[in-house]
Amino acid sequence: MICAISPQRARRSTKIKVKFFHYVSFVIFVVNFLNVNIQPEIMKRVSKKNQRWKDHYSERARQEQYPARSVYKLKEAQKKYRLIKKGDRVLDLGCSPGSWMLYAAELIGKQGRILGIDRKAVTHKMPPQAETLTADVLTIDRAWIEKQELLNHFDVVLSDMAPATTGNKMLDATRSFQLCQAALNVAEMALKPGGSFICKIFQGEEFKEFSESIRIRFRNHRIFKPRSSRKESKEIFIVGMGLRG
Repeated sequence: MICAISPQRARRSTKIKVKFFHYVSFVIFVVNFLNVNIQPEIMKRVSKKNQRWKDHYSERARQEQYPARSVYKLKEAQKKYRLIKKGDRVLDLGCSPGSWMLYAAELIGKQGRILGIDRKAVTHKMPPQAETLTADVLTIDRAWIEKQELLNHFDVVLSDMAPATTGNKMLDATRSFQLCQAALNVAEMALKPGGSFICKIFQGEEFKEFSESIRIRFRNHRIFKPRSSRKESKEIFIVGMGLRG
């Protein structure tokens, strides 16, 4: 059976469709306006905030004559855990550009010794108790350690190493884990029994595995996020104290 639609109903239906179309058009306009005008403004504010944050630590490092702002991460760890003591022997893996070396050299004093290892040369002037070797931490093995007479030689091993980032968080985290494994391998050979180790790692799937490796090998272990790290940064530090003999 065919039902006829009255002209009045047809007009009402048409009006409803027109109103609905106008409503949808308005919603689309508002969404586009927010994306185009508001979002860039928000991003601009975030960018300015990050820039102020970056400038604060970079400017402070320049004023205090450190080659990089990363020194404040080690300063925070030192204040919290007292890893480095006067007269200690310290090994700094991935030491370039030299901020951690310089600060550690201040802590150990003239009676201590700090050795930095990196593929890149450290050009910043260092005090007499600091020296560097050019080497790739990923290739260091026991034979190399023994040749350099570094076996069970150090009280503290530092590692602020990080991979060149790709933008792929999973890949970057995996590469960071590989560097951390290499650093831990060197630390086990170079540290004296009872020694300490601090290492930077990007949080990812392998983070728990590495943290557990530190827990097994050291009597105490801590997970530490410096305030001087960016809030959005995936970097975190794992501290091991008291290497098991």
